[in-house]
Amino acid sequence: MPPTDTHHGVVIVGGGSAGISVAARLQHAGLDDVGLIDPTDTHYYQPLWTLAGGGRAPIAESARPQSSVMPKKVSWIKEAAEHIDPDQRSITLGSGRRVTYEHLVVCPGIQLDWDKVAGMAESLDSPAVSSNYTYGLAPRTWAQIRDLGRGTAIFTMPSGPIKCAGAPQKIAYLAADYWRQQGVLNDIRVVMVLPTPGMFGVPVFAAELSRVAADYGIEVRFNSELVEVDAEGRQAVIKDNAADTKESITYDFMHLVPPQSAPDWLKATKLADPGNPAGYVQVDKHTMQHTRYPEVFALGDAGSTPNSKTGAAIRKQAPVVAANLQAQMAGKPLPASYGGYASCPLTTARNKMLLAEFDYSMQPAPSFPVIDTTKERRDMWLLKRYGLPAMYWNLMLRGRA
Repeated sequence: MPPTDTHHGVVIVGGGSAGISVAARLQHAGLDDVGLIDPTDTHYYQPLWTLAGGGRAPIAESARPQSSVMPKKVSWIKEAAEHIDPDQRSITLGSGRRVTYEHLVVCPGIQLDWDKVAGMAESLDSPAVSSNYTYGLAPRTWAQIRDLGRGTAIFTMPSGPIKCAGAPQKIAYLAADYWRQQGVLNDIRVVMVLPTPGMFGVPVFAAELSRVAADYGIEVRFNSELVEVDAEGRQAVIKDNAADTKESITYDFMHLVPPQSAPDWLKATKLADPGNPAGYVQVDKHTMQHTRYPEVFALGDAGSTPNSKTGAAIRKQAPVVAANLQAQMAGKPLPASYGGYASCPLTTARNKMLLAEFDYSMQPAPSFPVIDTTKERRDMWLLKRYGLPAMYWNLMLRGRA
């Protein structure tokens, strides 16, 4: 075993919204010995990428220097984690350095598995394909939507958990609304490929989204997913899992969402759920504590909790992790519980939004009980475009919301 290069009472792996939010809360609580492992120079507010892809926000607005959001008293270890040995309470970094800990918070985010679908990775270099799931490609999405005047547009969603499960639909509605404004929607066949049997897991929101899709004339393929892309021939092979059939559709534009899983290095650790090939960190869905290593907590997209993987879920998980971690350190019972809250702000037009809020019960859990958020609304659009980003940068990342 190589010598320990750095030791901290608490180590956080990941400097996205989850890691920064928890670090800020621990700093407020007076914990001084906190190390945060993250190699990136830039912090992204990823929900804005859909709006950038739809031509409704500048992509640059989603990015800020990581140094500007890092809590001041946290020791930033600017490297990538490559392995965690929970038996030794040790983390190996890309440089070979070793960081040890007393308590650990794991939140490195989710991995985009572009190679899991034949031809998908290669198709990203072709002129008729894009994805809002990367900072670099989202502006191309808007350019392709803007330039399309006729033909077939396909919007795909993979099976399995993904970050922001509403994003594959949001961009379809933003595009269709733009094409309607331009008077070309009737000349474009819009196909939405969903792996689920319905539009959404909560019936009241599914009904509203069905109405929205029908209004645009979108052809929705349920229980289906993209299984192959021929970028040169502009062919998308769609499999209907219910009927066990395949169909090849010629496209003029296609928005891709890749399959997703925990980072490969995390899958290879003892923290991963042995019963789930996606490799998420196995935690209690209420306390966020690891089921086998009590000094370890996890939250965000890399955790095994069965909620929708959204920033709104992280906002509710972070205070639970911070409170329970401190209780664990003090040898006290864990006081906080996460109820599975998640929120999906679904843009249904270029100036309207449906705010889908729900929890483990899969029932609506509205934050604004006096407002009917089961229908698309103009005021909810303003919340999505301006209110939520302001709350993210000024409150959530500072451990205040």
